[in-house]
Amino acid sequence: MLQSFRAKLSALFSSITLDQAMLPDYNMNQQDLSSRYGPVVECVTQFLNKADKQNSRAAAIMHLGAAEEFMRHFQVLGFMGSSSAATTSETIITLLHRVISSVQRRIVMGDITPLFLQKLQTFYQNRICFPADMRQLKNSLTIRPWQDVLLVSVLKGQNVLGFRKDKGKKDVLLETISVVLLRTELLQLQSRYRELCRYLRVVLTDNVTLYQHIQDLIPFFKCKLGEFGSALESLFPPVNPPASRFTPAIFLLFLRIFETATAPRLTVSQLEQLCFSEASWEPIKDAVPLKRSELVKFALKAQRCSLSVYSDPECWASLLKVVCSPHGSPTALPIPSQQFLYESRDAVIDQLNQQGYNIQISRCFLRTYPDQALLLLVTGALGVRILQGSFSPALPVLNAYKDNLWAFQWLCDGMTSSQDRLHSFLKEITQKPSNTPGNQLVVDFK
Repeated sequence: MLQSFRAKLSALFSSITLDQAMLPDYNMNQQDLSSRYGPVVECVTQFLNKADKQNSRAAAIMHLGAAEEFMRHFQVLGFMGSSSAATTSETIITLLHRVISSVQRRIVMGDITPLFLQKLQTFYQNRICFPADMRQLKNSLTIRPWQDVLLVSVLKGQNVLGFRKDKGKKDVLLETISVVLLRTELLQLQSRYRELCRYLRVVLTDNVTLYQHIQDLIPFFKCKLGEFGSALESLFPPVNPPASRFTPAIFLLFLRIFETATAPRLTVSQLEQLCFSEASWEPIKDAVPLKRSELVKFALKAQRCSLSVYSDPECWASLLKVVCSPHGSPTALPIPSQQFLYESRDAVIDQLNQQGYNIQISRCFLRTYPDQALLLLVTGALGVRILQGSFSPALPVLNAYKDNLWAFQWLCDGMTSSQDRLHSFLKEITQKPSNTPGNQLVVDFK
């Protein structure tokens, strides 16, 4: 198959260059070179498409064999020198990147042995002609096999630094972002989340931005292990917390994971991909849902990290639903004593005045009415948010209280210091009854 491709490609390219060379004014007839090169590109593309359907070894051989042939065209195009030739060169570079990407995938995802990998790397570096300005691509297939000593020690947790001394030389776990993405994909498919977290903590790569996106997934991978405590710690480190990049959708996803001990079944490379609505959710093995007090602490921390979460009414409504329905109970919480409601004002303020992400909920506050105390803590935080500026739509928040209107009244009583904001909030609720589907709560505000 490769031999027939070589013969066909050589004939096509020769017909183009010979026809051009026979023209009277060689340099004046380069404008149609790109269109003349079209059949060559089509021939290569069709061959690469066939290669993609083969097993890992055959596909790698076919891709590199094709690259060996079409990369020789650079020499002729360079001699022909024109703007059209430059455009054609860009097309060849695109084909080369496709080859590199495909072979990298076979190396990381396939069953290629270290010995065969070495042969591929040698062929790629010695048999393919790279123009001077493309020499940086010559090491694109220099990829560690999964059996590599340093890589294995990192995955097993024996090496937490990402480097080792080998015969006096420092061996560093440095991989291109494309390889990091491939390893991340495969380890997810194999449910090797613990090894994946170890790898992502120490590997160095050439694209800081994309690497940050992948590292932000470490808390999710820890959730998949059922280690919610460790996941929470990795969401809120002192420096550059992943939670600071939460969108409302990502916050709601983690809230659901922590509340239900279930997770979406997805293979992802950044947090936003977790919010794919059609993903199926499944129970996390050995995972236990977080206590509601821990859910509240998580939510309050996330709000401090992410302004978009703090500002979003849907995030507030979802959190209120958690504390309004302990253990999934459809009934309202019993109304606590008036003394407790009164004393809770100062207690809630004390809880909310804690600095940083290390939020702790006082045991004394939870002692008498634990469920009601959590509801008032969230309600107090909501009151602070409403007093700070526009809050719309507001009706979902009212509906989230269900039959716990005593807590909603407590919210309104706490905002009397700012009559303008309170009036604006209540007006938002009463003027937009159509914003929220389902049963509507009707309250007479006086």
